[in-house]
Amino acid sequence: MSKSAIFIDRDGTLNVEKNYLHLWQDWEWIPGAVEAIKRFNAAGYLVIVTSNQAGVARGMYGEADIDALHRQVDADLQRQGGHIDAYYYCPHHPEHGALRDCDCRKPEPGMLLQAAREHEVDIPSSYMIGDKVSDVEAGLNAGVTPILVETGYGAEARIELPPNVLVVRDIGAAAEWILSS
Repeated sequence: MSKSAIFIDRDGTLNVEKNYLHLWQDWEWIPGAVEAIKRFNAAGYLVIVTSNQAGVARGMYGEADIDALHRQVDADLQRQGGHIDAYYYCPHHPEHGALRDCDCRKPEPGMLLQAAREHEVDIPSSYMIGDKVSDVEAGLNAGVTPILVETGYGAEARIELPPNVLVVRDIGAAAEWILSS
């Protein structure tokens, strides 16, 4: 039985954008993000984080650092009554590292499609929330409904959007729109 999912970009959408964030002490939730996740949880959506993590390819931190950060995020979120079902990240970059051509770096849909297979996600009833055009394009390329938030890079990105893409203030407003639709 397939489930609907909310795919969420991490940096600039869930947490305040900080270049190459990989340490828990630098994590700062965007106001309303925890409540939005809890609302998605209560509504029965899978919550799946999909994030480009070029800092790995650039040699700034390792995949173990990302995993450690996500464990801390999970612990903090659990204390507040919510949960993220899965994390997917792309450690590649087109100009750095060993692998420069992949299908997982957004705007490619690889992370979303892999998550959909592994978690039996119903693509047409799912959403992608992010703050960059690459998040929107990954959602469109995967067949989910994209939503751009104006947090992070979103306010600047909105001028480059394909037509008919919903733009909202933040992830809380995205949750309100999804759950009232």
